[in-house]
Amino acid sequence: MIKLDDLKIEDSKAESIPEAESEEDKKKKKKSKNKKKKKLTAIDNSYPDGIFPEGEWQEYPLEVNSYRVTSEEKRYLDRQRNNDWQDFRKGAEIHRRVRQKAKSSIKPGMSMIEIADLIENSIRTYTGNDHTLKQGIGFPTGLSLNHVAAHFTPNTGDKTVLSYEDVMKVDIGVHVNGHIVDSAFTLTFDDKYDNLLNAVKEATNTGVKEAGIDVRLNDIGEAVQEVMESYEVELNGKTYPVKCIRNLNGHNIGNYVIHSGKTVPIVPNGDMTKMEEGETFAIETFGSTGNGYVVGSGECSHYALIPEAQNLKAPTDRSKSLMESIKTNFGTLPWCRRYLERTGEDKYLLALNQLVRAGIVEDYPPIVDIKGSYTAQFEHTILLHPHKKEVVSRGEDF
Repeated sequence: MIKLDDLKIEDSKAESIPEAESEEDKKKKKKSKNKKKKKLTAIDNSYPDGIFPEGEWQEYPLEVNSYRVTSEEKRYLDRQRNNDWQDFRKGAEIHRRVRQKAKSSIKPGMSMIEIADLIENSIRTYTGNDHTLKQGIGFPTGLSLNHVAAHFTPNTGDKTVLSYEDVMKVDIGVHVNGHIVDSAFTLTFDDKYDNLLNAVKEATNTGVKEAGIDVRLNDIGEAVQEVMESYEVELNGKTYPVKCIRNLNGHNIGNYVIHSGKTVPIVPNGDMTKMEEGETFAIETFGSTGNGYVVGSGECSHYALIPEAQNLKAPTDRSKSLMESIKTNFGTLPWCRRYLERTGEDKYLLALNQLVRAGIVEDYPPIVDIKGSYTAQFEHTILLHPHKKEVVSRGEDF
């Protein structure tokens, strides 16, 4: 900064400069203040015509499918599902905006509850705070730290605080009319983890590239493993190979059902089942500096009504009441205990455990590798259109 005393100018000019600068500063501050005060609004306000941005288009990898790109018949078939595609694209645009806000806002020192509220309230606002079954959160926000690979979201009263050294998987789901966009990234503040993140990101992009109509699931797993395990990461003077977490997979996404039918391995597993036209998949990969194998451990937060068990009889009056509340508010979408409490439920744990034991509700405890290890995740949702593949959740960030 130049001091006014050092300038050889007339007094009148010198006196006028601070005033001019002051006015400019005021304008900048006002502009900055207005920018900060900008509130989130429903996404429909930005797209009043109901046409949302398309994802990244990729052609199918097998030569046998090359005709699809120019086939008028396939394009006609694709147009018949345009409403479905718009639902996915709306969810994806919300997802991109929410994760941009998350990445710019999340800092060490924030609690898991604060982070979850930031993400989930953003989704609720972008979807216009509609009924949870019309549009909104697709599943509980995953905020899994370090050796915990997935299925952790804070329960009420959780005191966990994010630290500079943490590796956090941020798994966000958005649905519109039951069409779920499932996409995840890994957030770190220390660049020593970069190789771990790069391994998993490249492995996920490989899985996305290899996926397509008539592709065998085993072949995707083989390609993913080759890329993932070509990396290693140095942490505190010790070198670790990056391993695929072999018992975690990508998956089909059904309407209002996050895990539906087929699984997409991240190591070869001998599954010669093929992907088919019209299917939706979450392509997700997990890398670890530990054993590359996870088990369930810790307090459970994630639950979902089992679709096939909806007509089973609840064992007690209280569990029956809870079951009806779950059906009304979530259907077969996954939910967590915090979401139940938002509906007004309290003193529900006994009834919830009864529903789990009766095989009506599935519980999904946190899944963990060995303590002291670090795990990372990246994930995209892909739509297998009749003519091309759409990576609907793709954004500028990943």
